[in-house]
Amino acid sequence: MELNAIVSQRISITPELIILRVVPKSGELPDFKAGQFATLGLPGSAPRIELADPETINPEPDKLIRRAYSIASSSVNKEYIEFYITIVRSGALTPRLFALNPGSEVFLGKKFTGMFTLDNIPAEANIVMISTGTGLAPYMSMLRSDLDCGGRRQFAIIHGARHSWDLGYRSELITMDNMCSNFTYLPVISRPSEELIRWGGLSGYVQDIWQQGLIADGWPEPPDTDNTHLFLCGNPAMIDQMVEILEMEGFTEHSRKNPGTIHLERYW
Repeated sequence: MELNAIVSQRISITPELIILRVVPKSGELPDFKAGQFATLGLPGSAPRIELADPETINPEPDKLIRRAYSIASSSVNKEYIEFYITIVRSGALTPRLFALNPGSEVFLGKKFTGMFTLDNIPAEANIVMISTGTGLAPYMSMLRSDLDCGGRRQFAIIHGARHSWDLGYRSELITMDNMCSNFTYLPVISRPSEELIRWGGLSGYVQDIWQQGLIADGWPEPPDTDNTHLFLCGNPAMIDQMVEILEMEGFTEHSRKNPGTIHLERYW
């Protein structure tokens, strides 16, 4: 069992949200496409943070616990691989990942894979990315890799979370929105009454923001079935509801046999 990578940086967003940057010990970062995922792993003997629930079943100490996580870093960045992770208190791996610090060893799978990419999207098609929680991760990779700031192709992100402090990458996305005329960022929270300071932004759910047509306010023309592809990543219930809404509007779910305009990645 080889822990073949090292944590180069850990960024704590909240006690339950972190960004981990990982570098292979070999120094060679595998090629990957924005939107793909990689496998992280730690042995059962690795320590866990106190925030986690007690384990009901003790894992084998020398056996790797592995899980797949979407990559958030740019596909052209050869400095590190970045992951955006939320803790699952009852989980086997995330309480151990949350115990890592710079210099800690971790397993990183050598093969990065996944079909949730921009590969098969027409070059002239606009892109709407809808996510909840850490479902934002693959979109960060896509934007960092493929956003042509000021270009003709329009990009938009609708990101939903419970609270404003759960809106990871918010500062970077606001900067993109301010700098790039072809990018729109719409953060939304579902529990504004629990904010420590009055929330002046959007509230509700990502489904509401789509149905309110707010993306059209920042685009030359509204997104429709002829000019836009949609990506959905995060809570499966959100995805199911969005697919139902979008299909009523004429969008179609994509598959290998039947190419469409709705692309899915269920996160748990």
